[in-house]
Amino acid sequence: MLRVNVQNVNKNYYIYAKPHDRLLQALLRKPMHKVFEVLKDISFEVGLGQSLGIIGDNGAGKSTLLKLLAGTVQPTTGTIEVNGRVAALLELGAGFHPEFTGRQNIYLNASLLGISDEEIKKKEDEIIAFAELEEFIDRPVRTYSSGMYVRLAFSIATMVDPDILIIDEALAVGDMGFQKKCIQRMNHFKEQGRTMLFCSHSMYHVQELCERVIWLENGRVRKAGKCDEVVAQYEEFCNKKRDKNQNRTDGEEKRGVNPTASSEDQPLDVAPEKDCLILSFAIKSIEGKVVDNMTLNSREPLRLEMAVEVMTEGIMPNFGFAIMNGEEEIVGATLTNYDSIPCGPYNRGDVINVSYVIDFIPLRVGSFMLLGAVSDDTGLLWYDSKRIGPVLINPEKGMGRVSLKGSWQIEPEKRRKGGN
Repeated sequence: MLRVNVQNVNKNYYIYAKPHDRLLQALLRKPMHKVFEVLKDISFEVGLGQSLGIIGDNGAGKSTLLKLLAGTVQPTTGTIEVNGRVAALLELGAGFHPEFTGRQNIYLNASLLGISDEEIKKKEDEIIAFAELEEFIDRPVRTYSSGMYVRLAFSIATMVDPDILIIDEALAVGDMGFQKKCIQRMNHFKEQGRTMLFCSHSMYHVQELCERVIWLENGRVRKAGKCDEVVAQYEEFCNKKRDKNQNRTDGEEKRGVNPTASSEDQPLDVAPEKDCLILSFAIKSIEGKVVDNMTLNSREPLRLEMAVEVMTEGIMPNFGFAIMNGEEEIVGATLTNYDSIPCGPYNRGDVINVSYVIDFIPLRVGSFMLLGAVSDDTGLLWYDSKRIGPVLINPEKGMGRVSLKGSWQIEPEKRRKGGN
């Protein structure tokens, strides 16, 4: 059974140079606008219980596509078939009346979703408790912070038992505690066999929450398929674009140009409120001696050690280490849940000493950063992280930036009898 069926969808907007051109067009019956194509020939299907990720650069058409699926806007051409009750988290404050209280907006949103007052009244206390707005629920939402907005919207959307949940960057706003509850709720939603469409710039969350992904570029589907494959191609595309922009910026600086810096998403967003705190992170030799010199030999084993203090009760964290190319791109990483290493439960005040031995550094030349991090039990929410670097690699004879390690087997074939 298909929950969502999108076929040959296009979405255009009319752009007017002046506000009164819209009126002139109606009176003169003469085009006074330019056509802006937001989405072009979009087709995909989402089955029962599937989770679809939607990725792409800003302006690619992701949010417009989610609005079409939620029914808040209509396609210019094409068909969209949605089977089941839909709950959507779109832009901040969507569906809320600013002068209504939080409680009144619960009932307003419920009515928009086709839910009766009697049904929502049974869930009212649970919605308020999940959003943690008991003290503010009877105040106008115009007085709410962005985090309070999202907490209430997410709580409503996931408490009304939708068949299809549409989320547009809901994890980008809110504190760490709220993000953790969101992830748990989304995982529970998946376990119930419901359908989810998730738009995010966090590729880690997309990979963990979605089975399939569509990559939008300039309003078109550039790639669609299995999550890992599409995300890998998208990350390669982003890295090439970043390198190109960096080269251009370096050239401008050499010519005395001071370019405007742009902010980019960091791979690990660390909230100020921590359930775990990294006290120390060090590089050591295999014998346990601290490495002060930031120049290493790639063929030598390395020990990474960190001490982590637990700040809450009954926590079961994941510990991880990574090699990073500069401040952003993760070249390689390991996490305790990848290797099925049980961790915890630990209690407040416990200090955990974590050690990981890298048999050899796979980079043959260049510089990199080392990362130590601790996350929640899902691996989706990061509590804390520390970096060491830049670390330099002593160049050694060979080709390429990455060393290959394996075993050779070379055996001459026995000559056949009677052969020359």
